[in-house]
Amino acid sequence: MRETVTVSELDLALVNALQLRPRSSWSELSPLLGVTAGTLARRWERLTRAGLAWVYAAPGREFTRNRCTAFVLLRCLPQERSRLITELSALPEAATIELTGPGSADLLLDVLTPDLPSLSRFLNEKLDRLSGIVSVTCLFATSLYVEGSRWRLRSLEPAQLTALGNAAGAREPVRTLALDPVDRALLDELVRDGRLGLAGLAERTATSPATVRRRLRRLTDSAVLTFRCDIASALAGHPVPVSLLGQVPARDIGTVHRTFAALPECRLIAAVTGPANIFATLWVHDLGDIQRRETALCARLPTLTVTDRIVGLHTAKRMGHLLDEQGRRIGVQPISPW
Repeated sequence: MRETVTVSELDLALVNALQLRPRSSWSELSPLLGVTAGTLARRWERLTRAGLAWVYAAPGREFTRNRCTAFVLLRCLPQERSRLITELSALPEAATIELTGPGSADLLLDVLTPDLPSLSRFLNEKLDRLSGIVSVTCLFATSLYVEGSRWRLRSLEPAQLTALGNAAGAREPVRTLALDPVDRALLDELVRDGRLGLAGLAERTATSPATVRRRLRRLTDSAVLTFRCDIASALAGHPVPVSLLGQVPARDIGTVHRTFAALPECRLIAAVTGPANIFATLWVHDLGDIQRRETALCARLPTLTVTDRIVGLHTAKRMGHLLDEQGRRIGVQPISPW
């Protein structure tokens, strides 16, 4: 049984700091948060042990340019949903799995693959082998404007945010990068634990800390990977995830993207194929907030027509990390989309 952890303001500030600087050392964050490095290390250990927060590697901007992202809506037999979630969770292509409310889908998957043939095999071979699926709808992402690593807890003071933002430093991404076995071994480890140190990574990949440092710099500079600090729903105030499908003239997609991206509750906004050409995921306060947010968006975006609203009831897997009914991490089924 998991221990009960009381979350303090310091814990929330620590998580927010790690959302901005996921691999910063405790000594780097210590002066910004006003406590010792040892205190931060102990706080983080409590949060991760309780499944309340975790850091991991996820695909960076390079992935959206050169690889495949799709949102797959599954209708399935009610009595088969639990079994299907378990079987789908074992598939590395199914990065995120959400049990949804009654409507156009029973399960919503975020699917990541290295290329279109791999996506085709997932849809036409792996899903075909699973019994209980009634129908499959696939929305191919043609542009991904905002993804989960951009979402913030917003618990830091403005001065702390400024200090962390200035320290981060922007780098010009490299256009292409060929991955070798050492790169892939590093990615496999970092998908499980994004805060593994250089020595630990060197030991697990049979290389040296200096090599790990160079490889990590190359992978992040080229935007092959990004690091995320994710949290259980309790730390975020138990938000209600809702995915909106919408139609908008092609000329207005840029305006829609910028409007959604400016919303604090926006987790994802993408252009997709199919009858709807916009797919967005918001974390809202409650069910009533869905209608209020949609009304406000449509008032600001008169050419936008919302065609469907998919409410998430339980996220069983998020970017390879398995979650319980309270949204706490309970295990990992690593993704490998590179």
